[in-house]
Amino acid sequence: MSAKLLFAAPLCLAACAATPMPAQEEEWVWNEQITFTEDCEEWDEWDKPADPFRMFGNTYYVGTCGIAAILIVDDEGHMLLDSGTEAGARIVERNIRRVGVNPEDILLLGYSHEHFDHVGGMAYLQELSGASLVSLAAGAEAMRTGNSDPADPQHGMHDPFVPVRVDFVHDDGDAMAVGTTQLRSFATPGHTPGATTWQWESCEGDLCRTIVYADSLSAVSADDYRFSDHPEYVQAYRDGIARLAALDCDILITPHPSASGMRQKLMADDLTSGMDCAAYAADRLERLEARLASEVEQ
Repeated sequence: MSAKLLFAAPLCLAACAATPMPAQEEEWVWNEQITFTEDCEEWDEWDKPADPFRMFGNTYYVGTCGIAAILIVDDEGHMLLDSGTEAGARIVERNIRRVGVNPEDILLLGYSHEHFDHVGGMAYLQELSGASLVSLAAGAEAMRTGNSDPADPQHGMHDPFVPVRVDFVHDDGDAMAVGTTQLRSFATPGHTPGATTWQWESCEGDLCRTIVYADSLSAVSADDYRFSDHPEYVQAYRDGIARLAALDCDILITPHPSASGMRQKLMADDLTSGMDCAAYAADRLERLEARLASEVEQ
């Protein structure tokens, strides 16, 4: 896959066509009825298996009960955002196959943020698929080494993950495409330096929805880390939240599905209901400000 194929603009799709349901594996029968709400609980275990389901158009949830992985299918190749943990990636692989997709047809890999619970299995899926991984410059070194950036508020808290080959470094606002499907990436640092939010459009017939896979943006850190000691980082954090709040966003997905109320949305049979990007951004900003205030009181 060439760089020209990856980086293209603008994001808006020229034509929206219904994406046919992929052919299914013989050993597993596709069921349009979503079982996620029956099998999974709020803030569930990271490696607990969940059945895949179509979210809208060509966008599928292929993650576990506790960690999201998003598959976007296209006639010319597919895109996968996040892998889950090293063990969870095997569940992601199973789910990819269950929706009728051959992992070798995945051409592009992206991620929300460079922590083992979301990219710990990325090396496995990259080897399986041969796909190209894209990363913001701020997250590229962590992905290449498997070690957290010293600027990461959680630096030293987590075990390293298997290093991943970074094929392309992208900038905030870049658009990238496989076939007719285009994604735009946005820098939303804070939870990690390289945290990324993704936006794309999926369609069913003439009905199109803008989908946003927003990073966690939670102010979690090691015990000895103080956000208030890093004013430039905090400003970049606030800027990323503002960037997210301004995005068009019909369907919001987050790396921990409970953070954006996905189970409640599924129970309401309406993924456009509940929390949207603006509400999620407001919640993340409120939590950041509360964290900063608590540091002043210490």
